[in-house]
Amino acid sequence: MTHYAKNMYDFHTWANQTLINRLKELPEGVYEQEVQSVFPTVAKVVEHIYMVDQGWLHILQGMDMRAALNEAWKKEQELTGKSLEEVEQMYAELVEQYRVFLSQEEDLDRHIVLDNSYTRVRDTSLAEIIMQVVNHGTYHRGNITAMLRQMGYPSVMTEYALYWYET
Repeated sequence: MTHYAKNMYDFHTWANQTLINRLKELPEGVYEQEVQSVFPTVAKVVEHIYMVDQGWLHILQGMDMRAALNEAWKKEQELTGKSLEEVEQMYAELVEQYRVFLSQEEDLDRHIVLDNSYTRVRDTSLAEIIMQVVNHGTYHRGNITAMLRQMGYPSVMTEYALYWYET
C-alpha cells in the first residue's frame, strides 16, 4: 500500500496543476495584475508556493532548515518576471525532484529534528513535513481563488474530494 503522505503529495501536485491550467485560461495579464490582497499578484502567490515547496524538499533531503529556507528564497529573483508557463516548467522539475525523493525514501515515518529559527526545535516525521507542504499549498490556492474573485474571474475547484474522483 502506498504511504498516505505520497498520496497527499500527488493530490498537491494535481491541485497545483489544476489551478495553473485555470490560470492559463484567463485573459493575458491576470497572472500579473495587481490586487489589494494577501499578495500583490497571483504570480507572487504561485512563486511563494514554489519557493516553500523547494525549501521543504531541501529539508527532506537532509539540509538544515535555516540553510534550506535561505536557499529557497534565492529562487525569488529567478522567479520574478517569469511567465506562468516558465514557472509551470520549473514547478514540473520540482515535482520530479519530489517524486525521486519519495521513491527512494524507505521510511517516511522516520523522524528528524527541525531547528526552526522562527519558533523552536521540533521533532517531526518526513511524512508530517509532506503534509505541511500539502497544507501550505491548499491555504495559498485558497488565496488565489479569493484574488481571482476580487478581479472578477471564477477559479477552479481543487478540493481533495474532487481529486478522489478525477484520478
